Amino acid sequence: MVSKFLQTRTALIFILALGLFAMAARTVTDPDVWWHLRTGQLILQTHHIFHTDPYSFTRAGHAWINHEWLSQILMFSVYRWLGYAGLIVCFAALIATAFFIVFLRCEARPYFAALITAWGAAASAATWGVRPQMLSLLLASIFLLLLERSEQRPRLLWWLPPLTLLWVNLHAGYALGIGIVGLFLCGEILDVIFDTQTWNSIARRVKQLSLVLVICIAAVPLNPNGLRMYTYPWQTLSSSAMQQYIQEWASPNFHQGLYLPLLLMILALLAALAYAPKCLRPLDLLLLGITLYAALRSVRHIPIFVLVAAPILSRLIYAILQQWPEKKKEETHSSAKFALNAVLILGIALFTRWQVTFIVRSQPSAEARTFPAAAVSFLVTNHPPAPLLNHYNWGGYLIWKLYPQYRVFVDGRADLYGDDFLNRLADIYYIRHNWKDEFAAAHVCTVMLPPDAPLVSALRESLDWKVIYSDKQAAILTRTSNCPTAPTSY
Repeated sequence: MVSKFLQTRTALIFILALGLFAMAARTVTDPDVWWHLRTGQLILQTHHIFHTDPYSFTRAGHAWINHEWLSQILMFSVYRWLGYAGLIVCFAALIATAFFIVFLRCEARPYFAALITAWGAAASAATWGVRPQMLSLLLASIFLLLLERSEQRPRLLWWLPPLTLLWVNLHAGYALGIGIVGLFLCGEILDVIFDTQTWNSIARRVKQLSLVLVICIAAVPLNPNGLRMYTYPWQTLSSSAMQQYIQEWASPNFHQGLYLPLLLMILALLAALAYAPKCLRPLDLLLLGITLYAALRSVRHIPIFVLVAAPILSRLIYAILQQWPEKKKEETHSSAKFALNAVLILGIALFTRWQVTFIVRSQPSAEARTFPAAAVSFLVTNHPPAPLLNHYNWGGYLIWKLYPQYRVFVDGRADLYGDDFLNRLADIYYIRHNWKDEFAAAHVCTVMLPPDAPLVSALRESLDWKVIYSDKQAAILTRTSNCPTAPTSY
C-alpha cells in the first residue's frame, strides 16, 4: 500500500492537491465577509431571512435581495464552531477542490496536467478569498466536469438540476451554471452546422441537454427571493457604477505583475491555436470566446475563464508535443525514486501545515492592517454622534463590529444602494460637482474616512467640523454644531 502511494503519479497528485490548498489559504480580509457573518448570525438567531435592509440608515427598509443567505449561514456556522481558522481552512479546501477538478479535466499526462493546473491557479489567485463567490467557483467547476463526462455517461446530467437548486440559494452566480448548460447545448448544434457531427448522432444528447436546461431554469424561483432571482444577476452585471468604482468589477490591469500569469495564458492559447495539429470543436471556441470576454471585462470573472481555458490549453499543447519524437522510458520503481517521492510529499505536507498555521496566526494583524480596528475601538469607547459617514470598504467591518449601535452609510452591497447613490457618494468623497449640497443632504454628524481622503482634507478647513481621532488608517471628525435630524433615507 505504501509502495503504491509513493509511485510517481500518485505522489504528484498528492503534491498538487496540497499545493493548491496552500495557495488558496488566505487571511479573512475580504470587505464583504463581515456583513456576511453578521447576516448569518442574525438569520440563525431570528430564524428570519431579511428582505429589507437592516444595516444602513441611508437605505433602511429598502428591498434587499439577499441572494447569499445559505452561504452566510454556512459561513457563520463555521466561524462559530471553528473561528477564523475554520473559515480559512474550509474556503482553501473549496478553492483547491475547484482547481483539482480542472486537473481531472486536463487530457494529458499527469505531470503536464498538474503544471497547467498550477498555471491556471496562479492566473486566478488574485480573486480568491473567504467569500461566497468561491462556492460559485466550485459549482462552476463541477458543472463543467459533469457536462464533459456526460458525453460518455449521460446520467450525470441529472445531477445538474439539484445542484442548480443548491446554487441559487448559495449565490447569484447560479446564472453561470445555467449559462454553461446553454453553451453546451449551442455547441452541439454548432457541431451539426459545421458538419463535425450528424444530427442523428447528437439528437438524443440535444434533447437531454434541453430538458435539463429547462428544469434548471424552473428551479430558480425555489429560493426565499422567488422570481426576483431571475433578473437579479443581470441587474448586477449591468451596473456601470460597480464597474467604475469597485476594483474587482474593472478590467484587469496588465501593467500589474499580478495579472502576468493570465496574460501569458491568453498568449499561450493564441499560439497553441495557431500551431495545434487539430482544430477545436465549436463548443470549445464558444466557451473560450465568451469567458475570455468576461475575464477581460472584469477581474471577477478571471477564474471562470481559467476553468475553461486550462483544460483546452493542456489539450492543445500536449497535441503539439506529441508530434515530436520521444523515447519511451520504462517506469521504474527503484528505492531511490520512492525515497525522493516520500521526501517531496513530506516536504509539501510540512510546508502546507506551516503555511496554514502562519496565516491563521496572522489573522489579527492582517485585520488590523486592512481595516480601521483602532478607530472602531475609539468609536466604541467614545460614542460620537450618529449618523456616521464611512468608507465603502469599511462598511461590512462596521456592521460586524458596531451594529446595531451604529448603522452604516454604505457597505459592500452595491446592488442595494444602486448606481445613483454610488455616484453621489463618489462626488462627496472626491469633493466634486455639487458635493456640498449632497453632503448637507446626508445629514451626517460623524465622518470616518482615510486621513488622506479629499473630503477629510476639506472638512479639516471647515469651522463646522473638528478631528477627534486620527491615525495612519482613519480619521474621525464630528460637527462642532448641533447635529441635524437624520433622514429616513438618502
